[in-house]
Amino acid sequence: MRTTIALPLFALGLLACSALAAEADSYSKAVQQSCASDYKKYCGEYGLESTALRGCMDRAGSSLSKTCVQALVASGQVSQAEVDRRKKAGH
Repeated sequence: MRTTIALPLFALGLLACSALAAEADSYSKAVQQSCASDYKKYCGEYGLESTALRGCMDRAGSSLSKTCVQALVASGQVSQAEVDRRKKAGH
């Protein structure tokens, strides 16, 4: 009886760990390389892959390097339309 209950709970735990691991890999290597200096300059106090880091990078958007912004667009982290909108608005 214990095995019958333990096995589904173990499988559920594995799925949860897999989901967390997938989230941790959400930034592409290109973004990590292209945005490393921006991260250190503007948001170094935030943990990698954290919600707080995403918010910080969003707030620093107009100050981010062109290379970083291009990598974020290419990876789908932000749309080119949003980048253009912010430039037009002066953000």
